[in-house]
Amino acid sequence: MTMRGKDRAALRAEAHHLSVTVHVGQGGITPTLLASCDDVLRTRELVKGQVAKGGELSAREAAETIAPAMSAEIIQVIGRTFTLYRENPELKRGELPPWRR
Repeated sequence: MTMRGKDRAALRAEAHHLSVTVHVGQGGITPTLLASCDDVLRTRELVKGQVAKGGELSAREAAETIAPAMSAEIIQVIGRTFTLYRENPELKRGELPPWRR
């Protein structure tokens, strides 16, 4: 799935107000972290993650590792924070997006 710049910009604006829900700690990217990220993407579609200061990975490296594993799009990476998006067709359309509920 390739997103247009306009779509990506709209999601960046939406993600600005989100709280961080995925934390990549000292242990790096583990199967537990991937399962947690998958759950959040399934229920909310838009996820903001953060990498620990002392960790081995940068936010870009973490996002580039997690996104393909989750079939998600990287929306943005700023500092130690990254944002991912994966559409879930099972969620009802026409209502508020899941991240606004």
